[in-house]
Amino acid sequence: MNTKMEQSFFQDHQARFSSETIRVYRIALSQFFTFCDKHYDSVKATDVRVWLASLEEKGLKPRTVHLKLSALKSFYHYCMEENKLQKNPTLTVNTPQIDDSLPYYLSKRQVTLLQELTRENVRDRAIIEALYATGVRISELLNIKLEDVKWETRQIWIREGKGNKERFVLFTYECAVRLKAYLEEREVDSEFLFCRQRGGPLHRDFIEKQFRDFSELLGFKVTPHTLRHTFAAHLAEKNMPQSYIQELLGHVNINSTRIYTRLMEHARKKLYDQYQ
Repeated sequence: MNTKMEQSFFQDHQARFSSETIRVYRIALSQFFTFCDKHYDSVKATDVRVWLASLEEKGLKPRTVHLKLSALKSFYHYCMEENKLQKNPTLTVNTPQIDDSLPYYLSKRQVTLLQELTRENVRDRAIIEALYATGVRISELLNIKLEDVKWETRQIWIREGKGNKERFVLFTYECAVRLKAYLEEREVDSEFLFCRQRGGPLHRDFIEKQFRDFSELLGFKVTPHTLRHTFAAHLAEKNMPQSYIQELLGHVNINSTRIYTRLMEHARKKLYDQYQ
């Protein structure tokens, strides 16, 4: 019965939610109902709070817990709109406080070490360069098709970013060289920029496993999202205007980009301290 209601929820929100939001929300709802093991209309606020406490005990970051609760709140808001419930169990559950710390990003030296590590594998090296040069999300990277790459102007059309917003991102000459080297060596005929043996797009789980291996070998943490932060942080360090960074990242709200301005101030202070 829960599954049927969840399906209706996702079907009715297909146009509003990006594929990434749907993926994250599906996982969150599945985790909650596995943990709670109740029919959706029997859930109480206490059940939600106990689940959130268990997530915090597992060491999940406040931002992750916040996202999982957002999924549940959105689902129950839908149930209320559809007149399937008398009372919303998430209404009195407070959203956890998000830590406003600066995003973790790599130094230029760490980026170089990552590039050196993947140098012998043309595909991995091209993935690293594409993420670092464009700042795209991993979900966006995996959906890029060959026809979306404008080689003459070094632009990539991101068809469906977060919130189904399309945009163009730029890539460097170095990135173009790496992408072309990978495509020349690739034997699979596929419409996707990065593909599997059968031609479909590379799987997100595969990429994340690769990055866990890179982290282990390098001795510092690196994820596809770390490279997105690194892209923005390094542009902020070069004094690129906030509105430009916002456009390249595909942030709808400039508040999402403001953290990089704080990051730029932090970088300047670090530079200043070196000379004291």
